[in-house]
Amino acid sequence: MSDIASLATLRQVETRSISPENFDGSRGGGGKATEGTGARAARDLGQGWKVSPSVVVKPGETFTLADIDQPGKITHIWITTHSNHWRHLILRAYWDGAAEPAIEVPYGDFFCSGWGVFDQVSSQMVAANPNGGFNSYWPMPFGQSALLTVENTAEADVTVYYQVTYELGDDYSGSGYLHAQWRRSNPLEDRTTHVLVDGVEGAGHYVGTYLAWGVNSPGWWGEGEIKFFLDDDTDFPTIAGTGTEDYFGGAWNFDVPGQGYTSFSTPYLGMPQVIRPDGLYRSQQRFGMYRWHIVDAIRFASGLRKVDIQALGWHSGGRYLPLRDDIASTAWFYLDRPSTNRPEAPNFHTMAINGGDGASPAGNA
Repeated sequence: MSDIASLATLRQVETRSISPENFDGSRGGGGKATEGTGARAARDLGQGWKVSPSVVVKPGETFTLADIDQPGKITHIWITTHSNHWRHLILRAYWDGAAEPAIEVPYGDFFCSGWGVFDQVSSQMVAANPNGGFNSYWPMPFGQSALLTVENTAEADVTVYYQVTYELGDDYSGSGYLHAQWRRSNPLEDRTTHVLVDGVEGAGHYVGTYLAWGVNSPGWWGEGEIKFFLDDDTDFPTIAGTGTEDYFGGAWNFDVPGQGYTSFSTPYLGMPQVIRPDGLYRSQQRFGMYRWHIVDAIRFASGLRKVDIQALGWHSGGRYLPLRDDIASTAWFYLDRPSTNRPEAPNFHTMAINGGDGASPAGNA
């Protein structure tokens, strides 16, 4: 039953929320702070008047956003910080005491904003609202515990505002664990595919893709197919797409005649971001695209062997041209176990927006 269809159903669960005003989500524990980032502003008002609305994460520090020690389900995350840090932070989630994270993604990419530039995202699972209010509605159930952290890989303090809403008291034993993995090809090796997921064992279903795609050559770049290798697939996949813009729900180069590349954002798919050259430091076109498999989840019984996508343009004589673009992907899937094979952790250099520190000499992301 969908969440909307079951909205009127009475359930014996408790709603809790963790934020800088209630670090442990305890009942009646909100707004008690006497120290915090808002203490000076509240000095004439005192306790209960927005004394601790945010936290400061020091360079190299990993801050615990939420530490929940009983079965539950995270239902919503709201978080914000300044855009020049969207690729400096790494968001992680650990389920049921696992030593390895199930979610390990640059902060901006997890919220479909990989380029450090704001554009409205209006989808069912992720919303990015003015100016950098990031929201996740991915259900994140866990059987024993949940740990959410954010690591600051920058060389400056980062101020973070956040709220993690969750429920307690239901039976979550039949639920999968949410995983999210990030990979980047910069540039993509010649005549290879960009891999989104590789070597995942277990049963589950693939539910989402976000691509931050930087084009490194003139011409159309989206002829490449996405492929899903499921269970016993070897040389050939069970699911093969017909083109990049097709997979993200568009057609014919995302080109509305007279307008060129045209951004769009819908509940399940979109290309909300089209970043055009500015005649200075932004010399290449860049795009942000998402595809949520909510009503069409891609299910696998024993493993998600590989998900990859081609980068293809056009050569002379109507031939495909393999491209060497800058492709960063985030892949979401639910799995029957809290940890699995994952890529090397992102770092400050692999996440850099422009191949350096993520900023132009003028300091603009």
